[in-house]
Amino acid sequence: MTDSGAPAPGLTFVLPAHNEAGRVGEVVQEVHRRYPSAEVLVVDDASTDATAQEAEAAGATVIRHPYNKGNGAAVKSGLRRARGRVVVMMDADGQHDPADIPRLLEPLGEYDLVVGARNPTTQASWLRRLGNWCFNVLATYVTGRPIPDLTSGFRAARREPLVEFLHLLPNGYSYPTTTTLAFLKAGYSVAFVPIQSGRRHGGKSGVRLLRDGSRFVLIILRMVTLFTPLKVFFPSSVALFLLSCLSTAYSIFLAEHRLHIPNSAVLLFTMSIIVFLIGLVSEQIASLRFERRER
Repeated sequence: MTDSGAPAPGLTFVLPAHNEAGRVGEVVQEVHRRYPSAEVLVVDDASTDATAQEAEAAGATVIRHPYNKGNGAAVKSGLRRARGRVVVMMDADGQHDPADIPRLLEPLGEYDLVVGARNPTTQASWLRRLGNWCFNVLATYVTGRPIPDLTSGFRAARREPLVEFLHLLPNGYSYPTTTTLAFLKAGYSVAFVPIQSGRRHGGKSGVRLLRDGSRFVLIILRMVTLFTPLKVFFPSSVALFLLSCLSTAYSIFLAEHRLHIPNSAVLLFTMSIIVFLIGLVSEQIASLRFERRER
């Protein structure tokens, strides 16, 4: 039971929205038609159009931001207010087909997070497809598990672990990246199910490839240092060590033809040791963080 005395719903939908009038109402109506007992939260991120009024008229509970905070901040506001044990996050612009929701919910008994993996051909441009492919490859290396779609915002998860990582989620568009990596590195079960995501129905995308692409990479690197620092520090240390060996070999066999270790080789070798030690310390800090989280 909730504070108001009403039974908590088993399912909550969180839809971040910014200037989605003309689309959000249809999405909310379709969700309500399929799941009439579910809680539908539309987080209006300071829209300047009738997004909030349209969502309320369609039957959603609207959470309003006094100013534009970002897509991730809207999702966090929705998660804080969500009462359901299971939360479905989806866009309010009609890109995500509500018919795919059962495919996300079905594996949740076995998995903690289910991500709708989009077909790459549904991306807006070849440049965006290339960027997402790079993110997927990097995330696959970080986690040691194939990740077909790191940035999909269409996902379902148990609310409890979502709230556990709430403090890690950024306010921008990279919250899907953070949640996926956080769940995987924390040992939760994550599944990817294929979906067909449509293009935006009007409006203009709030994602800018160069600006947000660099932010995605920074978020991935941040998550690496939080969960598996040696994935970054150890290869960097090995590369520096190999460069020091090459510098020494060049000096001995090609340049001076005598046993001499140049200053550049000494510097590279010292840096390799320092980077490796930093990685070890960071790994220990990450382990302590998880031990405290589990307690």
